[in-house]
Formats: sequence, C-alpha cells, structure tokens
Amino acid sequence: MIAALLPLKKVLHNSKYLLFGTILLLGVVVVFNQMVQTESWGLNPYIDDNGWWRAMVDKVFSEDHQTDPVKVSNAWRSNYTPPTWKPEFKGRANLHAFEDWCGTSTAALRKNGHFPLYPHTRTTVKKLAVNPKWSNYGLRIFGYLHPHTDGEFSIAVSSEDNSEFWLSTDDSPLNVKLLAWVGKTGTEWAVPGEFDKYASQTSGPIKLSSQRRYFFEVLYVQDDKGTGHVEVAWKLLNQDFGFTIIDSKHISLYASESGLLPSDVSTIPQTAASHHHIPSKQPGATADMLREEPRDTFYRVPLVSSNFLKGVLADCSYKPSYTLKGVRVPRYQGIHMVRLSYIYPNDYTRLTHMESDETCIYQEHPSDMKTNGFSKYIIPDGPEEKSTTDFAKPLQDEEEASDLTGTKSVPNDEKDHVVRRKKSVSDDKEDFPVRKKKSLLDDAEYFPVRRRKSVLDDKEDFPVRRKKSMLDDKEYFPVRRRKSVLDDKEVFPVRKRKSVFDDKKDFGFQRRRSVFDDNEDFGFRRRRSVRNDEEEFDAEADQKEVWPGLRNNPLFPDTYSRKHLREKEIEKNMPLQLDLKMSTPTAKVSYQDLQALQSDQVNFGCNLVGNVQLSSSEALPLVKAFMDKLEAKHPGLFRLGRVINVVKRVDEVRGSRYLLELEVIDSSGKLLRLSQYIYNLNRSGRRRRRDTTVKELKPPPLLCNPMGFQWNPAATVHIIVPVKNQARWVQQLITEMERLFKETQDTNFNLIITDYSSSDMDVKKALEKSSLYRYDYLKLSGNFERSAGLQAGVDLVKEKHSIVFLCDLHLHFPSNIIDAIRTHCVEGYMAFAPVVMRLDCGAAPYDARGFWEVQGFGLLGIYKSDLEAVGGMNTKEFKDTWGGEDWELLDRILEGGLDVERIYLRNFYHNFHSKRGMWVT
Repeated sequence: MIAALLPLKKVLHNSKYLLFGTILLLGVVVVFNQMVQTESWGLNPYIDDNGWWRAMVDKVFSEDHQTDPVKVSNAWRSNYTPPTWKPEFKGRANLHAFEDWCGTSTAALRKNGHFPLYPHTRTTVKKLAVNPKWSNYGLRIFGYLHPHTDGEFSIAVSSEDNSEFWLSTDDSPLNVKLLAWVGKTGTEWAVPGEFDKYASQTSGPIKLSSQRRYFFEVLYVQDDKGTGHVEVAWKLLNQDFGFTIIDSKHISLYASESGLLPSDVSTIPQTAASHHHIPSKQPGATADMLREEPRDTFYRVPLVSSNFLKGVLADCSYKPSYTLKGVRVPRYQGIHMVRLSYIYPNDYTRLTHMESDETCIYQEHPSDMKTNGFSKYIIPDGPEEKSTTDFAKPLQDEEEASDLTGTKSVPNDEKDHVVRRKKSVSDDKEDFPVRKKKSLLDDAEYFPVRRRKSVLDDKEDFPVRRKKSMLDDKEYFPVRRRKSVLDDKEVFPVRKRKSVFDDKKDFGFQRRRSVFDDNEDFGFRRRRSVRNDEEEFDAEADQKEVWPGLRNNPLFPDTYSRKHLREKEIEKNMPLQLDLKMSTPTAKVSYQDLQALQSDQVNFGCNLVGNVQLSSSEALPLVKAFMDKLEAKHPGLFRLGRVINVVKRVDEVRGSRYLLELEVIDSSGKLLRLSQYIYNLNRSGRRRRRDTTVKELKPPPLLCNPMGFQWNPAATVHIIVPVKNQARWVQQLITEMERLFKETQDTNFNLIITDYSSSDMDVKKALEKSSLYRYDYLKLSGNFERSAGLQAGVDLVKEKHSIVFLCDLHLHFPSNIIDAIRTHCVEGYMAFAPVVMRLDCGAAPYDARGFWEVQGFGLLGIYKSDLEAVGGMNTKEFKDTWGGEDWELLDRILEGGLDVERIYLRNFYHNFHSKRGMWVT
C-alpha cells in the first residue's frame, strides 16, 4: 500500500525535481525570516526607493565597526538596571561633553580613556540641535524619543565633523542600532540643516509608535576648526514636508543627573555605540613598539633559584668609576650626568611612525636635509668606459681636476648634484631633470659636468679657462664680448656663458650643466637664452636669432620683449630632451648602522630615538661565556633557550655592568627565567672603547659577580600618587591598578593615594569598592603640594627595604611595570627612572602617537632606605608649587653615590590631558 502511494522508482527517476523543490522551499523560509526581522523594526524596503543603497552602506559600516550586539548585551545585561522614568523628564535630553580631545571622527572619541563614563561636563539640552562655542571636544547626547504619531519616519543627522545617530527598538540602551551618520574618516562634514549631502545621513523607513518611547544616542566630534554644530531631524514618509529638527516636545531625559559627583556613573548608559573594542596589541600595528615582544610577559616565567647561581662566577667588588659620592652636583645639572643603558635585542622603542623627513635621528642638519635629502648616503656609479672616446673616462676627483685646469678645487661639502640655476627649463610635454649629477652628452655616454678640467676632442687638448669658449676648430672667442654677429661663417655676440659648437668636434666646458647629442642639441646653463624656430640650432640656417643683448639695436627690428623671449625658451628647449637616450643609473650604497653612532648620553633635543641598541657581536659572546660558566658549575642542568634581554651600563675605566635575562630550559624541559647582574672587568685597567664590536670581546671577557649588586624579586613596590579633585583620573588609576593585579597576580605591590580632601569623589570609598589586593589611603588638607603628598605616602611605608615608586596620576602602565621596577632598583646602589612616552592629543595607548619625555624624572623607583639617606622629598622649597622637584631630588641622589638606570620603557604612556582646572584649591 505504501509502495502504491509513494512510488520510489518514480521519485528517484525525478530526483532533480525533488532537489529543485527543496531549494525553493529553503528560499521561501529565508525570505520569511527576513520579513519577520524587518517587521520587528518596522522597516518596509518597498516604500523607500533608496533602500538598495541603505543596505549597501549598512554593510560597509558594519564591516568597519564590527559591533556584536549579542556580546554587548551579554557584557552589560547583568549590571543593567533600567532607571525610573518620570514625566517631568520630558522636554530635555542628557548631554555629556568630553573636553580637550583632538580628532574629527567618532572613532577618535572612543579612544578617549574617559569615554563614556567620565565626562568633563554633564548637562542637558532642549532640542537635538546644538552649537557649542568650544574647540577640540566630543559630545554624547542621549535620552528617549517620543514620536508624536504612529507611522514610518526617516531620521537624518548633520554636523560640522563626524557624527552618529543610534536608535533602539525600544526603551532599552542594549538594543541600539546605527541609523544615520556623517562620515567615518574624519574628513566628512555638512553645513547646518544639510541632510542629503551623504547617503549615510538619512535613515531608511523606521516604523514608530506614539505609545512608546525609544532610547536614542548621538555621538559628535569637533576639532578646533570650523563652526561646531550637530542636529538631528525627522520626517514622516507619507507627507510632503521636509525634515524638521526634533525639539523639546519629543525628547526626554534618560536619567536626572543633577547633584551627582563625577564618580557617580550608575546613571550613565553603556551601549554598543559608546563601546568599540580595539585590542591593545595589534599584529599589524603601525608602531613597532605595539607588537608583541617577549620582554612584555617574561615576568610570568618562573625564576631560576638563586642557589643555582651561587659560585657560577667569582665574586668581585662593584665600584663603578662614574658615581659621584661626595661630589657636589650644581643645581639641576644631574640630568646631564645620567647616562643611558644599551639594550639587546632591539626593543623597537624608536618611534619610527612619528618620524618626518627632517628627523633628529639622522646626523644631517635640517636645512641640508631639506635641500639634499639623504644624498650623502648614496654614491652614483661612474659611466661605463668605452675605448672609442675620451668621454668614457671615470669621474676625476677634485684634486686631480684642479691640477689639470689650474683652478681651485671645489670643497667636498658642495654637493655635485645641486644645480644652482633659478629655474628649470621645461615644455608642456615633459619635465626637464635639473637635479641630476651628470649631464648627457650623447645617446650613449655620461659626462661629469662638475670637474674643473675641460675635455676636448680626441685629437688635441686645450686649457679652457672660464672666460673663453671655443666656437670652431680654429679660433678662440671671448665669451663676455658685448656685441658680435654670427652667421654661417662669422662670429656673433655671446653675452651668456654659453659656447656654440659645430658638427665636427665635441668640447668640454666650464658650465655646470650641458647636454649634447649626435645632432648637436644642447641645454643651457645661463638664465636667459633664445632659440630660433627650428628644432635644432643651425648656424647655416637663414633664420635670424635675436639675442637679449641686442633687443634695442636698430639693426634688428624684430627684437622681442624679454618676456616673449623667455616663453620661446621654454617652448623650444624641451624638445631637445625628448630625443635623449638615458641608461638606468646605478649607485653604491653602504650599510648604515646608525645605532652604532649613538652614544649613551641623553639627547634632549631628540625625543623619538628610543633606547641605544647593543650589538649582537657583543651581547651574544657574553651570553655564551656566562652559559659556559653555568654549564661548568651544573653540567647538563640548564641549556639556553633564547636571549630575552641584555642591558649594558658602560664604565670605560673599570668595566661594564650587564643584566642578563635569559630563557633557559632545565633537564626536565621546563622553561625558566634567569635574570642576573654580572660584571665584565677591563683587562690591565685599560680604558675600553664604546664601540660595540667583536674586537672588544677578544680576548674572552673577565666575568665576575658584583658583590651586593643583585635585585630582589620579592621586594614590595609601593606606587605613591598624590591627588586632589581629579575624580575621572583617580578612577582611571584605580582601574589601571586593578588590571595590573588581574594580569600579574602579584601580591607584593601596593597603591598609596594621598588625597588633599577631594570634593568631586570619595576616593577612600572607591578604593574600598575596588578589587585591589593592597592599598593605602591618606587624607590631607590644604592646597595641593606634590612634594609633600609624595613624602606623606613614603612615610606610610614602614618597611625600609621596600621600593617606593614616585608616580603621576595620568599614566597607562605596561603589564611588566612592577617587575621592571624591581629589576632595575638595587638597594644601596641604583635607582630607576624610566622614560615615559607622552601621548599626543587624541592619541590612545593602542596607536602610540606622541614623544618620549626625555627631560622628566618625576617617575622614580628607589628603595625607601636610599631615599631617606639622601633626605627624601624637598617639602620646604617646593611647598606651593611643583615642577623642578624631580630634578632637585635627582641631584641629591647622584651626590649620594647612587647610580640611576635610565631606560625607555615600552608601552609606558602619559595620557594627554589639559592643565586647565588641575589641582584647584
């Protein structure tokens, strides 16, 4: 019976029809699901003729932003509590301003570390059209939209720089979607009320109900140019009226924020619009410093037990020659006495992405760089020699040319390729190359034009002085003669520095530039020249040549004006170049080891250069020598995995100090961290050169263990920060410390905040609510004093053998900051002053645009016992002001005989901030 109802043979025979029906059914299901989703938004793609471009633009935008509503919802849904809405909220919307922030795109606003929770200003607006009179700021306007009727609306946005309009499907901020925007790159703009300049400015049809309210959000960015404005308008699609601004009748507050402190952020909605995740490390980042590097996470590797390192090297006393114990340092001169350490391998702290053509890293003077570029690094090859002509001789040096001509040689620093004429000659077809080092004599040969020796034909040589020029093969003619006429047999006056040649001889001459080919075409060095109407200069032609020197001579009635002559020169000279045949020039280029030219002196005039690099020819033999000693002490126990970090502090008198940080593998295959200071003594007390070459390491190094000079991996680090009325920055500092503890799980660091009675937040309560493992809080009174605040924090530390890190408030810390402070602080011997990178306005840590703060020493790690020994902070002299207290403390540290390690620290940033309103009393 079943077989009769369902004949399998027929079904199998017509399988292609069955497959087609299945595909058709699936297509219907997909279309139905799409219609259901569209209905949930109230979208009707058939109403608006522009629905096709909306879909296209939405696709492009979604590819760039890649916001996942599911992830956004999951991240905040557990903490989201809908605020209580009240009828009195109608008529206004919330406005948050983020001041002193550069950029023209909404992506730039999202880089702001305070966005969206910590705005500078919280206020309200009465309609969605604002015209602030500020510069360099970003706005976030949000609240509820109340439609006046049911229907399908189109919403549009216009702004001076970039802006975005987001709307939720209901009253929840978690369901917002981007509907309209002005640009994404920061270059787009529109005038007030212009809603149709870009396709993205206007949304597709949106079905709204007057019985509901919808959460909306506007983002807007304005730089320091133009007239700042942003407005949002809407219109019903079934009416002929244009767009109208959304006014107070149709908006309401999300929440009332009157009377709230800057630290109260519970009423600030977090949405997909306000959060755009960008990774802190980017594999394809423009800045090399942002790439993943083993140093950044080496602190996670377990340390080799110090017991295995005892006895590997012989002990020696550590008494560097450069310490200044007992020597008085002049006021504020300590910064010039601190030296940099050499680093291996390259840590990419050189800010190559911030370099311009006139960079301070290279040795050229800016004016030379602008004129000559990098020409001194490249030497053009000489012309190919030919046996058939004297022109095939290589370029002679200045000295030889001087001997031949009897003239004074040109100084070496004059660039051969610089052509000193005012203007190049060109026509409307092709530019004439005026900056070449060589002139082209014919279709096969190059001729050196700068040498002092003139080259004649292959029959005879003539000493050609500058005031003479040969016109034919028989006579000389003075070139400075005022008047003369030349036809096919006679001499004509040549006032310019130009020689004229016949078709029988080639000539050398004194001009800087000249061009010849087989047909006697030539270029001109002089400032003015006139040619006849023929393509080539022909002495036998019937055409007359009118020269500027005879422009008023009655014998020549056809004399042209000087302007007309110049136009004819431009018109007639360039065709000569079209027939030239030039071979591809080659050059000699040498390897430029610019790092080897750097010294350990701090270059205060260059804030892009980064750490001084140690050559592998010095670092690797030293590592091998140490590993040989370790192998001799513990045979087969450890083998070298890779070299993570080598830090060298030069001492030219007694020997250099090295920090070796090596990844080693024990006999069980476990990765371990070996981090050890060693000393490489000079032989026979001779001074060592700074040149880091293999010759310095021969004979084998005299390695020893500097007694007492070892870092303590268990030392507690106390980060001390004084504050007053900086709520948003204090909260960011606490967040940074929470991140550090989460990433490192280091229980031996402590945050100490000394608070000058801040009125904009409860700092103590914020610390109590944080996830920090250790913290201390001290409330002070009076005006803000940095020196006194830091010293009060130091006094809270009871353990003298712990490290205090005198810190600033506006910092972004690398994950290895605690380990770096421990590693480079040695009690009784050395303090640590890392160089921080100061970010530009509008820059964030993940794009690293800025410069190194080479003159600042306010970030300092030092053992408390050492700080007390030099007298602590100067609280008397720097009582009501700050600035200079770091240099004064550095002077005393050096006078106390301590060394100061100075290293550019990767991923250590000082966030941009305005000083307006800071530390108000």
